[in-house]
Amino acid sequence: MAPQQALVIARQKGLDLVEIAATATPPVCRIMDFGRYQYQEQKRARQAKKHQKVIEVKEIKFRPKVDEHDYQFKKKHIERFLGEGDKVKATIFFRGRENAHPEIGRRILERLLGDLGEIAVTEQEPQKEGNQLHTILAPRPGSKKT
Repeated sequence: MAPQQALVIARQKGLDLVEIAATATPPVCRIMDFGRYQYQEQKRARQAKKHQKVIEVKEIKFRPKVDEHDYQFKKKHIERFLGEGDKVKATIFFRGRENAHPEIGRRILERLLGDLGEIAVTEQEPQKEGNQLHTILAPRPGSKKT
């Protein structure tokens, strides 16, 4: 129908003429209460936002000369973070002469990946940026969450 005719019908009913598909030939319009439609969309967006889970990236820092107890302590923190559904960025921080031996840090990260293999999946392989070596771990799909 002609746009003017549709506009007259919409005004008679006290509603709005809303263009749905402008690129179609001819353009598609709908007679509706636009204010109510906007309210429903906002309500739907609020509901979706309420039910979403925000995944944080927690960072745990190691040093190349990490002691066994410190390693186990930080590994337990990583397990807890993964159990809560967060991602973890494990970082090895090198200073001074330690930069000459990145293989030490890589061994620590490989050990960590091996220890956490059943509850975590590697999202980013260990890589060196400046004086840091880091990897990102994500919770394994299907592992239980606390």
